[in-house]
Amino acid sequence: MPAENESRPAKSEQTRSLILETAMRLFQERGYDKTTMRAIAKEAGVSVGNAYYYFEGKEHLIQGFYDRIAAEHQAAVRDVLERETDLEARLSGVLRVWLDVAAPYHEFAAQFFKNAADPESPLSPFSPESEHAREAAVAVHREVLAGAKGKVPSELADVLPELMWLSQMGLVLYWVFDRSPDRERSRRLADRGARLTARGVSLARFRVLRPLVHEVHELFTDFLPGMAQTVTARKRATDRPAD
Repeated sequence: MPAENESRPAKSEQTRSLILETAMRLFQERGYDKTTMRAIAKEAGVSVGNAYYYFEGKEHLIQGFYDRIAAEHQAAVRDVLERETDLEARLSGVLRVWLDVAAPYHEFAAQFFKNAADPESPLSPFSPESEHAREAAVAVHREVLAGAKGKVPSELADVLPELMWLSQMGLVLYWVFDRSPDRERSRRLADRGARLTARGVSLARFRVLRPLVHEVHELFTDFLPGMAQTVTARKRATDRPAD
């Protein structure tokens, strides 16, 4: 009996992965707008009700896609983070790895971008629904900063990774509409952005500039509710007394 119970979560995860894989393929083949939940269920060989059991709608399938990209990126950056200690090289490598991981999905990315650009949409990278993928991406930048040579003031250790992630979102926006061969323009932008970020972090070590970093961070958290929610949740977890 225990073995049977243990197999249920595994089977459930297999079904969820099958639905997500099928949706990603159909989004690429038919386009996001033309793909229905019914078509996804039929292609995956599950009932429509079963598809809705795992994903409430197409928007939630995209959330699954965000989570998958974030997990693949976290795994793929290991080599860069273990090899490089220079901040610019670490950040440039991490951004280029993201472009490689996301490359197979470029063609349909622009199709759902119009929905993701809506601040009220759950597809927005700043939405509460995107918190899991957003926090995973910020965690990568936290690791980029923590493993780089050169001391970063402790008071900036929390805010800089989020600002670095916001910079990455600018790269993602450019990548969505980049039609250059092998997205070479996006790769050059990643390198130049990494260089500017590294210089900015270096300048942020000066005490006189630290208030400016905090002010920029507060600007974004005030106007991006999803980010504010993530920051608040992390602060509560940090402030919670140990058991």
